[in-house]
Amino acid sequence: MHHRYSETYKNWSTHRKNWPQEGSFEYYAALARRDQFLRGRRLFGNADDAPLAFADGNSTFRISSLGFLHYTTVELGTPGVKFMVALDTGSDLFWVPCECSRCAPTEGSAYASDFEFNIYNPSESSTSKRVTCNNDFCTHRSRCLGAFSNCPYTVSYVSAKTSTSGILVQDVLHLTSKGSSAGVVEATVTFGCGQVQSGSFLDIAAPNGLLGLGMERTSVPSTLSREGLTADSFSMCFGSDGVGRINFGDKGSPDQEETPFNLNPSHPTYNITVTRVRVGTTLIDADITALFDSGTSFTYLVNPIYTRISESFHSQARDSRRQPDSRIPFEYCYNMSPDANASLIPSMTLTVKGGNHFAVYDPIIVISTQGQLVYCLAIVKSVELNIIGQNFMTGYRIVFDRERLMLGWKKFNCYDVEEYSKVPVEPLTVPPSDVGGAGSHNNLTTEEDDEETSLMMW
Repeated sequence: MHHRYSETYKNWSTHRKNWPQEGSFEYYAALARRDQFLRGRRLFGNADDAPLAFADGNSTFRISSLGFLHYTTVELGTPGVKFMVALDTGSDLFWVPCECSRCAPTEGSAYASDFEFNIYNPSESSTSKRVTCNNDFCTHRSRCLGAFSNCPYTVSYVSAKTSTSGILVQDVLHLTSKGSSAGVVEATVTFGCGQVQSGSFLDIAAPNGLLGLGMERTSVPSTLSREGLTADSFSMCFGSDGVGRINFGDKGSPDQEETPFNLNPSHPTYNITVTRVRVGTTLIDADITALFDSGTSFTYLVNPIYTRISESFHSQARDSRRQPDSRIPFEYCYNMSPDANASLIPSMTLTVKGGNHFAVYDPIIVISTQGQLVYCLAIVKSVELNIIGQNFMTGYRIVFDRERLMLGWKKFNCYDVEEYSKVPVEPLTVPPSDVGGAGSHNNLTTEEDDEETSLMMW
């Protein structure tokens, strides 16, 4: 191995007359220019000094009509094609509709009217490659016809009968860097060519694809860090108005609160320990583990902690409780009084492993039903998993530090970071102004027929 400016390499080179003298000003200037060139290509240097965003920017938007999930636009292939994908820290695979035999329609009344949903076509991208069955990423080799046949995939999600299947492909994901080496970054990623979708993917959520942000090596954060493009960490900001941010390589700030992940080596996830919950003036010992999952609309808890929290909230609520409504998945709902104020609603704070506190700024959801305003404790009874959903993350920048295996959080104004992206979003439903402080909470509308409100769990 010889340095490109060494005497040995100089003797081999056909460009010797332009070679700088070792130790000269020109010599070190040439080395610096080479460094800057390589940094521009993201081939080396401090990967964590410049977080990456998608080509259209780092904005995300919660879209109520599409499962209350946060969405952003990504650009894939050459030439680039845009997709509006849901962001999910509870799964790993990135997939988009492709060569469809059963996919969601590309247009509909629930979709943002000024965004055109696309279908990925591998044959129309000059940088697309099929992943074969002898590739390390292929985990369903038992279903392969041969070593060089297309690698199949199937992923089933927690939501009932919701799945995606197809084949794995590789292509360029277009990103931008905002740091000292600002510019376009093209990362080759492995993702699902989703040929068959089922369940919620066909109507109410992620109709144009889903970006898994989990810890497995197939996820986009894993790929970006493995290729040296970013630090092994990313952040998501969740604004109270539904606007958010995502930044790859963001390791947070020294003043953020933190708690360690409970790592299962066979299937690592963003799982943490909650040791105590304060509801209003009541302290409840918990000692539970829960998954931090942006792909779940609301928070799910198993018994007995679900009942203890819900009953404590009910005992301190000042409004009259409503009779159960089959269209609403929440058990503890209340008629909103004309003088409703957020300060009168019982507050909630989680104490996590390590002793830090996670204040829940948005524990309720406001519902407009049959001309009335109702608020509900936005926690759903679960039968097997505790999940901290997107609603509990509102008001925070959440840092998923996979290098240090820590979850970080800090109260944050998502508008403080970079510029808006071009992702369209329909206006959120906001209660009348006389609702007071409760107007900052999540809102949803139910029709007067028997249509049920759908919540997303991935």
